[in-house]
Amino acid sequence: MWSLCGGRADAGRGGQPGTGHRTGDRLSHSETSATCRNLPDHAGGRAPLGRSVLARPTSLSLAEEVTLDEWKHVGQQIFLISDSSAWWLGDWLNYGRDRYPDRYRRAVAETALDYQTLRNYAWVAGRFSHQRRRAALSFQHHAEVASLPEGEQERWLDEAERRGWTRNRLRAMIRPVQGRSLPTLQETVRISVRTSADQMRVWEEAAGRTALELHEWMVVILNEAAGSGG
Repeated sequence: MWSLCGGRADAGRGGQPGTGHRTGDRLSHSETSATCRNLPDHAGGRAPLGRSVLARPTSLSLAEEVTLDEWKHVGQQIFLISDSSAWWLGDWLNYGRDRYPDRYRRAVAETALDYQTLRNYAWVAGRFSHQRRRAALSFQHHAEVASLPEGEQERWLDEAERRGWTRNRLRAMIRPVQGRSLPTLQETVRISVRTSADQMRVWEEAAGRTALELHEWMVVILNEAAGSGG
Protein backbone atom coordinates (compact mmCIF):
# COMPACT_ATOMS: atom_id res chain seq x y z
CA MET A 1 0.00 0.00 0.00
CA TRP A 2 1.24 3.50 -0.78
CA SER A 3 0.80 6.95 0.64
CA LEU A 4 2.55 9.86 2.28
CA CYS A 5 3.03 11.31 5.74
CA GLY A 6 0.58 13.96 6.78
CA GLY A 7 1.64 17.26 8.24
CA ARG A 8 0.04 17.43 11.71
CA ALA A 9 0.68 15.71 15.00
CA ASP A 10 -1.53 12.84 16.10
CA ALA A 11 -4.68 13.96 17.82
CA GLY A 12 -5.10 13.18 21.50
CA ARG A 13 -8.13 11.52 23.04
CA GLY A 14 -11.46 12.71 21.79
CA GLY A 15 -9.88 14.04 18.60
CA GLN A 16 -8.09 16.91 20.38
CA PRO A 17 -4.60 17.88 19.27
CA GLY A 18 -1.68 16.49 21.23
CA THR A 19 -0.33 18.60 24.08
CA GLY A 20 3.39 18.21 23.48
CA HIS A 21 5.74 21.14 23.65
CA ARG A 22 8.29 22.24 21.06
CA THR A 23 11.95 23.06 21.53
CA GLY A 24 13.05 25.19 18.58
CA ASP A 25 12.60 23.09 15.44
CA ARG A 26 12.92 19.82 17.34
CA LEU A 27 10.17 17.81 18.89
CA SER A 28 9.90 16.58 22.44
CA HIS A 29 8.85 12.97 22.92
CA SER A 30 5.35 14.17 23.78
CA GLU A 31 4.99 15.55 20.24
CA THR A 32 6.63 13.02 18.01
CA SER A 33 4.14 11.65 15.53
CA ALA A 34 2.83 12.82 12.21
CA THR A 35 -0.35 11.51 10.68
CA CYS A 36 1.08 8.79 8.47
CA ARG A 37 -0.51 6.65 5.88
CA ASN A 38 1.56 3.84 4.40
CA LEU A 39 4.85 4.53 2.63
CA PRO A 40 6.37 2.17 0.06
CA ASP A 41 7.99 -0.83 1.65
CA HIS A 42 9.67 -3.52 -0.45
CA ALA A 43 9.04 -6.07 2.30
CA GLY A 44 5.31 -5.47 1.89
CA GLY A 45 4.54 -3.87 5.25
CA ARG A 46 4.19 -0.36 6.72
CA ALA A 47 7.20 1.91 6.38
CA PRO A 48 6.25 5.27 8.00
CA LEU A 49 8.76 8.00 8.61
CA GLY A 50 8.29 7.15 12.27
CA ARG A 51 6.69 8.49 15.43
CA SER A 52 9.73 10.68 16.06
CA VAL A 53 9.06 12.77 12.96
CA LEU A 54 6.67 15.60 12.20
CA ALA A 55 6.50 16.34 8.46
CA ARG A 56 5.03 19.54 7.06
CA PRO A 57 5.07 20.98 3.52
CA THR A 58 8.01 23.26 4.36
CA SER A 59 9.77 21.53 7.25
CA LEU A 60 10.76 18.29 8.90
CA SER A 61 11.10 18.17 12.71
CA LEU A 62 12.66 15.28 14.62
CA ALA A 63 12.58 14.36 18.27
CA GLU A 64 15.62 15.35 20.32
CA GLU A 65 16.75 11.79 21.00
CA VAL A 66 16.51 10.12 17.60
CA THR A 67 19.03 7.28 17.26
CA LEU A 68 21.45 7.11 14.34
CA ASP A 69 19.58 4.14 12.87
CA GLU A 70 16.25 5.98 13.14
CA TRP A 71 17.75 9.08 11.54
CA LYS A 72 19.15 6.99 8.65
CA HIS A 73 15.77 5.30 8.19
CA VAL A 74 14.04 8.67 7.92
CA GLY A 75 16.49 9.78 5.24
CA GLN A 76 16.00 6.58 3.28
CA GLN A 77 12.23 6.96 3.38
CA ILE A 78 12.40 10.60 2.29
CA PHE A 79 14.59 9.62 -0.66
CA LEU A 80 12.15 6.85 -1.53
CA ILE A 81 9.24 9.29 -1.52
CA SER A 82 11.17 11.83 -3.58
CA ASP A 83 12.29 9.28 -6.15
CA SER A 84 8.90 7.59 -6.33
CA SER A 85 7.13 10.93 -6.79
CA ALA A 86 8.79 11.37 -10.20
CA TRP A 87 7.25 8.07 -11.36
CA TRP A 88 3.90 9.00 -9.79
CA LEU A 89 3.78 12.43 -11.43
CA GLY A 90 4.80 10.96 -14.79
CA ASP A 91 2.08 8.32 -14.63
CA TRP A 92 -0.40 10.94 -13.43
CA LEU A 93 0.25 13.24 -16.39
CA ASN A 94 0.15 10.39 -18.89
CA TYR A 95 -3.19 9.28 -17.48
CA GLY A 96 -4.65 12.79 -17.76
CA ARG A 97 -3.30 13.25 -21.26
CA ASP A 98 -4.85 9.97 -22.41
CA ARG A 99 -8.18 10.32 -20.61
CA TYR A 100 -8.75 14.09 -20.90
CA PRO A 101 -6.79 15.17 -23.99
CA ASP A 102 -8.71 18.43 -24.41
CA ARG A 103 -8.75 19.44 -20.73
CA TYR A 104 -5.64 18.16 -18.96
CA ARG A 105 -3.42 21.14 -19.88
CA ARG A 106 -5.81 23.57 -18.24
CA ALA A 107 -6.05 21.34 -15.17
CA VAL A 108 -2.25 21.21 -14.87
CA ALA A 109 -2.04 25.00 -15.30
CA GLU A 110 -4.32 25.39 -12.28
CA THR A 111 -1.81 23.57 -10.08
CA ALA A 112 1.60 24.79 -8.91
CA LEU A 113 3.33 22.13 -11.01
CA ASP A 114 5.80 23.06 -13.74
CA TYR A 115 4.52 21.63 -17.00
CA GLN A 116 7.95 21.11 -18.57
CA THR A 117 9.16 19.17 -15.55
CA LEU A 118 6.00 17.08 -15.65
CA ARG A 119 6.53 16.41 -19.35
CA ASN A 120 10.02 15.15 -18.63
CA TYR A 121 8.70 12.82 -15.93
CA ALA A 122 5.90 11.67 -18.21
CA TRP A 123 8.29 10.94 -21.07
CA VAL A 124 10.52 8.75 -18.91
CA ALA A 125 7.51 7.02 -17.35
CA GLY A 126 6.14 6.35 -20.83
CA ARG A 127 9.39 4.66 -21.84
CA PHE A 128 9.15 2.05 -19.07
CA SER A 129 6.12 -0.11 -18.32
CA HIS A 130 5.49 -0.65 -14.62
CA GLN A 131 6.92 -4.16 -14.85
CA ARG A 132 10.24 -2.90 -16.28
CA ARG A 133 10.92 -0.30 -13.59
CA ARG A 134 13.58 -1.36 -11.13
CA ALA A 135 13.08 -0.61 -7.47
CA ALA A 136 16.81 -1.04 -6.82
CA LEU A 137 17.61 1.86 -9.19
CA SER A 138 16.47 5.47 -9.03
CA PHE A 139 14.19 7.28 -11.44
CA GLN A 140 17.29 9.17 -12.63
CA HIS A 141 19.01 5.90 -13.55
CA HIS A 142 16.06 5.13 -15.79
CA ALA A 143 16.09 8.65 -17.23
CA GLU A 144 19.72 8.21 -18.30
CA VAL A 145 18.82 5.25 -20.56
CA ALA A 146 15.29 6.28 -21.56
CA SER A 147 16.29 7.40 -25.06
CA LEU A 148 17.92 4.05 -25.89
CA PRO A 149 16.19 1.08 -27.54
CA GLU A 150 14.53 -1.23 -25.03
CA GLY A 151 17.14 -3.96 -25.31
CA GLU A 152 19.98 -1.55 -24.54
CA GLN A 153 17.98 -0.01 -21.71
CA GLU A 154 17.75 -3.43 -20.10
CA ARG A 155 21.42 -4.21 -20.56
CA TRP A 156 22.59 -0.90 -19.10
CA LEU A 157 20.20 -1.18 -16.17
CA ASP A 158 21.38 -4.75 -15.58
CA GLU A 159 24.95 -3.46 -15.40
CA ALA A 160 24.06 -0.53 -13.15
CA GLU A 161 22.18 -2.78 -10.74
CA ARG A 162 24.80 -5.53 -10.72
CA ARG A 163 27.74 -3.16 -10.27
CA GLY A 164 26.03 -0.70 -7.92
CA TRP A 165 26.64 2.27 -10.24
CA THR A 166 25.44 5.71 -9.25
CA ARG A 167 23.47 7.76 -11.76
CA ASN A 168 26.60 9.79 -12.55
CA ARG A 169 28.66 6.69 -13.13
CA LEU A 170 26.01 5.22 -15.41
CA ARG A 171 25.93 8.49 -17.38
CA ALA A 172 29.71 8.48 -17.75
CA MET A 173 29.70 4.89 -18.98
CA ILE A 174 26.92 5.51 -21.51
CA ARG A 175 28.24 8.74 -23.00
CA PRO A 176 31.07 7.26 -25.12
CA VAL A 177 28.73 4.72 -26.74
CA GLN A 178 25.58 6.85 -26.99
CA GLY A 179 23.90 6.08 -30.31
CA ARG A 180 26.05 2.99 -30.88
CA SER A 181 25.63 -0.63 -29.92
CA LEU A 182 26.41 -1.40 -26.31
CA PRO A 183 29.61 -3.41 -25.91
CA THR A 184 29.39 -6.78 -24.24
CA LEU A 185 30.56 -5.75 -20.79
CA GLN A 186 30.65 -9.30 -19.45
CA GLU A 187 33.60 -10.26 -21.68
CA THR A 188 36.88 -9.89 -19.80
CA VAL A 189 40.31 -9.14 -21.24
CA ARG A 190 43.28 -8.62 -18.90
CA ILE A 191 45.63 -5.74 -19.78
CA SER A 192 48.83 -4.88 -17.87
CA VAL A 193 50.22 -1.34 -17.87
CA ARG A 194 53.65 -0.33 -16.58
CA THR A 195 53.70 3.26 -15.31
CA SER A 196 55.14 5.45 -12.59
CA ALA A 197 53.48 6.09 -9.22
CA ASP A 198 53.10 9.77 -10.14
CA GLN A 199 51.33 8.93 -13.38
CA MET A 200 49.06 6.50 -11.53
CA ARG A 201 48.04 9.25 -9.12
CA VAL A 202 47.23 11.56 -12.03
CA TRP A 203 44.99 8.90 -13.57
CA GLU A 204 43.29 8.14 -10.26
CA GLU A 205 42.55 11.83 -9.69
CA ALA A 206 41.09 12.14 -13.19
CA ALA A 207 38.93 9.05 -12.64
CA GLY A 208 37.79 10.41 -9.28
CA ARG A 209 36.50 13.58 -10.91
CA THR A 210 34.12 11.46 -13.01
CA ALA A 211 32.94 9.24 -10.12
CA LEU A 212 34.35 6.20 -11.94
CA GLU A 213 36.71 3.49 -10.76
CA LEU A 214 40.12 3.76 -12.41
CA HIS A 215 39.65 0.74 -14.68
CA GLU A 216 36.21 1.98 -15.76
CA TRP A 217 37.60 5.44 -16.49
CA MET A 218 40.35 3.89 -18.62
CA VAL A 219 37.78 1.99 -20.68
CA VAL A 220 35.82 5.22 -21.26
CA ILE A 221 38.95 7.12 -22.34
CA LEU A 222 40.14 4.30 -24.63
CA ASN A 223 36.70 4.05 -26.25
CA GLU A 224 36.61 7.80 -26.83
CA ALA A 225 40.08 7.71 -28.39
CA ALA A 226 39.17 4.77 -30.61
CA GLY A 227 35.88 6.36 -31.65
CA SER A 228 34.10 3.07 -31.02
CA GLY A 229 32.19 1.42 -28.23
CA GLY A 230 33.63 -2.00 -28.97
